[in-house]
Amino acid sequence: MKLQIGNKIKALRRERDITQEDFANMLGVSYQSVSRWENNVCYPDMELLPVMANFFGITVDQLLCVDDVIEKEQVQKYLDEFQEAISRGDVYGCIEIARRGVSVYPNNYTLLNKLMYALFIAGDSDGNIPEWQENMQQYDAEITAIGERIMKYCPDQNIRLEATARLAFQHCEMGRREVGRALYETLPSQEYCKENQMWWGLTEDEELPFLRKKVQQDYHFFRSSVWLLASSGQLSDEESVKIFDKVLELERLAYDDGNTPDMWGAARVPVEMAQRYARLGDHAKAMAYLQRGAAAAKAFDHRPEKQPYTSLLFGRTERKKSDFETTDTRTLCEIMRDKWLVSEDFDGIRDTEEYKQILESLS
Repeated sequence: MKLQIGNKIKALRRERDITQEDFANMLGVSYQSVSRWENNVCYPDMELLPVMANFFGITVDQLLCVDDVIEKEQVQKYLDEFQEAISRGDVYGCIEIARRGVSVYPNNYTLLNKLMYALFIAGDSDGNIPEWQENMQQYDAEITAIGERIMKYCPDQNIRLEATARLAFQHCEMGRREVGRALYETLPSQEYCKENQMWWGLTEDEELPFLRKKVQQDYHFFRSSVWLLASSGQLSDEESVKIFDKVLELERLAYDDGNTPDMWGAARVPVEMAQRYARLGDHAKAMAYLQRGAAAAKAFDHRPEKQPYTSLLFGRTERKKSDFETTDTRTLCEIMRDKWLVSEDFDGIRDTEEYKQILESLS
C-alpha cells in the first residue's frame, strides 16, 4: 500500500499557511526534502513523524493516513444522508447533516463543500423557503469564509473550482458583482479543460467510455445553454418558443427509448412555452402545452426509485430518484398548480373548462 503522507503534509501545511521553507526550518531539514515528501518522491525519516504530528496537533496514525479508510466510509454515510435529504427538498436537514459531518471531520473538504452548498441553497428564491432572503444575509459570511478556505487550502482541484464558482455566484447575488466577476475570471477556459484534452493520453480500452461520458457532459452543457437563451427574456416570444422546442427536440435526439432523465424539465419547458403562446394569443397551443406539462409533472411525481435509460450516444445509464436535488418540499404537481400556473400570462384562459381540468388533474 502506497503511503499518502506526502499529500497529508502538503494539505496540513497549506491549511496553516506555512511555506515549505518555514516548515523545513522548523524540522531542521532542507526545503528540498519537504518538496520531495510532498511530491511522493520519498518519505520523511521515522524520527520526524512524532515531531510533525505534534506540530499539526494530530496523531502519527492520522499523519500516516491510517484512519483515512474509516473516514472515507463515514464521510460517504454523511453524503448519502445529505443526498436523500436534498432529494426531498429538506434544505435545513442538509445543513444539519453537513454540520454534523464537519464537526467530526473538520478538515474534510468534501463535507465543507456540501455545507457551503446547503447554506447557499437555503437562500434560493425558487424553492418554498419563506425566509430565503433572511438566509441569504444570515449565511453570507459563512458561505464566503468556507469558500475562501476551500479555494486556498483544498488539494482537490474539482472541489476548489466548484467552490470558486459558487462563491462567485454568492458575491454576485449579494450585490458584489465586481468581486464575483473577478472570481469567475480565474476559472479555466472550456477550451483547455481536461475533458477536451485528455483524448490523446487514453489507452484503447478507455476511449469508448471516455467519449460517451464527454458527449453526455457536452450535451447537458449545450442543452442548459439553449434553455438559458430561451428563458433569458432577451428574445421575442416567437423566437423563445422556437428555441424551447429545440430543447425538447434535443432530448428526443439524445435518448433512444423515448424516456429522458430530466422529467422535471419535461414539465417545466412546456409550461414556459404555454406562457409565451398565451401572451401571443394562441390559446389552443398554450392549452396543449399545459396539458403536456401536467402529464409530465404527474409522471415525475410517480417515477420509480431507479430508472434505466438507453442512448447510442451515452450508453446505458441509470437515474435514481434520490439523484434529484431541490429546495422545494412540494410535489411537482403542487409546484405547477400553485406556482407556475398562477402567472398572469394565463389569465386569458383561466376560466376555460380545459384549464380547470388541468388544475383538477394536478390536485
